[in-house]
Amino acid sequence: MYFPPDIGGSATRAYNMAKGLFLNGCTVTVVAAFPFYPHGKIPKEYHWKPLKVEQMGKIRVIRTWMPPIKSEGFFRRILLIGVFAATALFALPFVGKVDAVWASSWIPGLVYGRVKRRPVALNEDDLTLEDLVDLKLVDENSFVLRAAEGVYRFLLTKSDVVTPVSPGYVETLTNKYRVEKSRIHMVRGGVDLTIFKPIASEQNARKKFVVLYSGAFSFAYDFEQVFKAAKIVEGIDENIQFVVQGKGELLGSMLSKIDELNVKNVRIIDKLLSRESVARLLGQAHVLILPLANFKKPYRGMSSKLYEYQAVGKPIICCSTGLPREYIEETCSGVVLHPGDYRSLAATVLKLKRNPGLARKMGDNGRAYVESEVSIEAIGARMQEILTTISNRA
Repeated sequence: MYFPPDIGGSATRAYNMAKGLFLNGCTVTVVAAFPFYPHGKIPKEYHWKPLKVEQMGKIRVIRTWMPPIKSEGFFRRILLIGVFAATALFALPFVGKVDAVWASSWIPGLVYGRVKRRPVALNEDDLTLEDLVDLKLVDENSFVLRAAEGVYRFLLTKSDVVTPVSPGYVETLTNKYRVEKSRIHMVRGGVDLTIFKPIASEQNARKKFVVLYSGAFSFAYDFEQVFKAAKIVEGIDENIQFVVQGKGELLGSMLSKIDELNVKNVRIIDKLLSRESVARLLGQAHVLILPLANFKKPYRGMSSKLYEYQAVGKPIICCSTGLPREYIEETCSGVVLHPGDYRSLAATVLKLKRNPGLARKMGDNGRAYVESEVSIEAIGARMQEILTTISNRA
């Protein structure tokens, strides 16, 4: 459903996979919604059209109708998923020959597989239902949640394989949703190293020491901890600036919190940017931050922005428990903190500013890791192998 210029992890991972498959010799057609996430504003060139066929580089993209509704709240999200499940079928006559289907939107993906009589790989970007419970946005005993879990379980059993982006999803897929381990193949989100790369010369030209977050303003993140840390730093070093760039439903509460704290060293960039512009913005910062919220359980997902952060060669402050914390520790590419610990966050920012050698080493470690393990060429080759195997069985 999501594809650039939409922002967020799902859109990024879909683009990376499409380009990764193309770079490995595959012909790729993407069926996605009109650009709408997260603001709900449909660009003028899509008005009054049921679908639009376009090219994104060498990738063919068929975009289908979506209502101009913000993606916020549980029921609006369910509505949007349902709408795309229907409108995605508008593209069926235009898709052409298919060898295999890889789907982040499960219902239309399974329909395409049945109509084309080809195998289907269902992608698991997020444990959406479990995250809603962990963030206390939905009662774990609610009838709607139980019904949604039943639908998830049914859809997963109809796929040929499931491709989660995080090893933290495997236990839930097997124990809760009854997916056989033999059908689970983890494929990380990946990063386009031709776009996201170090630009140290621009960093050195900046007067301010910049701590940056770039991405969706969603409930998965706790920006209050960032603003409280900025308030502490403001009284110690006036040459440090916190920048938060993106779009999303939390913008209003973020601006209110900044006013309440009367913090002056925070800049909000309420704007969608191209992938190239995001890469440039990341490269101009000194430290990059992942301020995840304090989930009920250790976080099981892997944010795709961590790979982008590493690719530009900058140290990362990771406010998280679970998989992101373990990943940063294992790759020695940043500092990990418990979510909400704004005092330690402030102290870490000051420490990295005062120790440029340490910051540089962490950035170099991250860049080296993504070069060897999670380039889009590598994840594309992995997915091509999986899709070829299930295609040969069909």
